[in-house]
Amino acid sequence: MIAGSTFRVFPCGSVAELIFAVLTGLTAACMPAAAQTIVTPYVPTPQVTVDEMLRLAEVNEKDFVIDLGSGDGRLVITAARKFGARGMGMDIDENLVMESEENARQAGVAERVKFVQQDFFKADISQATVITMYLLPSVNMQLRPTLLSLKPGTRIVSHDFDLGDWPPDRKTTVRKNTFLWIVPAPVAGRWQMRLPLPPIERHIELELTQRYQEVSGRARLNGVPTPVWELALTGDRLSFVVVDTTDRENEASLYFTGRVLGDVIEGEMTRGVGAARSTIRWRAARGGT
Repeated sequence: MIAGSTFRVFPCGSVAELIFAVLTGLTAACMPAAAQTIVTPYVPTPQVTVDEMLRLAEVNEKDFVIDLGSGDGRLVITAARKFGARGMGMDIDENLVMESEENARQAGVAERVKFVQQDFFKADISQATVITMYLLPSVNMQLRPTLLSLKPGTRIVSHDFDLGDWPPDRKTTVRKNTFLWIVPAPVAGRWQMRLPLPPIERHIELELTQRYQEVSGRARLNGVPTPVWELALTGDRLSFVVVDTTDRENEASLYFTGRVLGDVIEGEMTRGVGAARSTIRWRAARGGT
């Protein structure tokens, strides 16, 4: 791709994309929509940017990295050599796949990585814990629904180009722009939970709305409307605060942290702070109790 080599062709979707294509010599990338696949000179990601992409994604030895349009294989090879990860590179150019395999052998990581000649639009990338890419904006947008459907918590890193109105969780600039997204769990809906706290059980109904990883909500505590504070969603991890007003003489904040597992959220709730804090397990079900 520009990340590496050849890719499915899409019409240029913006002035910026057209300028990029002209400046990099990839004018063949801006073709009628009827065009299928074109082999173009690839623009490799600089090694400093490769390092930054993998650092930003916090890649480690437990990760499986998939590079979409892997070119000479440098990103997957670096993930294995410097971070201990396993990985796979996908490219439609057979010559670049063979070059990548040789580069992996020379780097001593051939047993940890593999390279396949593959149209990544047709590939199963669900096994990835980290996706890396350096693609034109229109290609990013074509991929976005697939990326959003990946397992919550999957990290996606892009060199130079973003994913439209899906805001990155983090962005760094070290010579080049690098964007990180963490696939959010779907949490929109009505959730209900019961907390066995003295002097009476607390019944909390939580109604959440969601746009990507940005979440807002409102709650009812034992039937009384109450605000929800500090709502945050990172991958499958949700946190928020509700003020317990059951006893007006002894109000305290309820700090919730939990993991989203489909239609259930489970985690810990801490009431109060310091010496007065107490912690219990909590469980909420979407649409139920």
